[in-house]
Amino acid sequence: MPEPTSVSTSTSTPSSGNSRVDTSRPHTARIWNYWLGGKDNYEVDQEAGDRIRELHPGIGEYARADRLFLGRAVRHLVVNEGIRQFLDIGTGLPTADNTHEVAQALAPESRIVYVDNDPLVLAHARALLTSAPEGRTDYLDADMRDVDVILEHAARTLDFREPIALMLLGVVIFIDDDTEAYDIVRRLLDGLPPGSHLVLSHTVTSPAMPDVDAAVAFWNEHGTPKLTQRTPSQVARFFDGLRLLEPGVVSCNRWRPERAGADTPLPDEVAMFAGVGRK
Repeated sequence: MPEPTSVSTSTSTPSSGNSRVDTSRPHTARIWNYWLGGKDNYEVDQEAGDRIRELHPGIGEYARADRLFLGRAVRHLVVNEGIRQFLDIGTGLPTADNTHEVAQALAPESRIVYVDNDPLVLAHARALLTSAPEGRTDYLDADMRDVDVILEHAARTLDFREPIALMLLGVVIFIDDDTEAYDIVRRLLDGLPPGSHLVLSHTVTSPAMPDVDAAVAFWNEHGTPKLTQRTPSQVARFFDGLRLLEPGVVSCNRWRPERAGADTPLPDEVAMFAGVGRK
């Protein structure tokens, strides 16, 4: 791998994205931040978040469930799979337990490249660039459709001769065309070496949770960017060709939950499904 360094870089100055931040309409990253108890949101986001929670009272827990899944998945990859490199696309607003914080707490030499095209995330990118001295973090302002740009930039920080974990948490939902969505994920994986892993979560539609569909419909009418639901089987297709780790593609609450004791019941199912697969 490249010589370890604590230097953290960004392709853009975080404040340069402020002019693109639209505070007149609710935004998914800010609502997610609101549900997680963060402060990087506005009244319009809080109102929309509360309205969505009225339509589906449990939806605010998706943000927390997804964040906890991120932590469990990263810890598994670092401890059990020996992964020391992460490409996190669709990073979202910095909160607690970001990918580099979880990974470097266990392996300080870990390297992480964050990618997002949200100007609000860009404005807060410095919070994602606080690497441990032994490792490194980097940030790229880019759309996930720009696969070649992402891989080229990531190679400045990550060693593509060694396995890399591709993190796609709650981001493929913003690609509404199925063919394009599967193609983007496949092209990203094709650019990674053997032994790499895909960590992906995705909002699902289910007859058992019709209120989720109502909440998504409200969001797509009033918020930005619009999102697409897929069935659990459609989410599982993103892992085609990979060795899917147990327990497969499941509600993110149920992916290797860390229970206090053997008799602790599994959490309730949420309409955010996730999985981890090995190339």
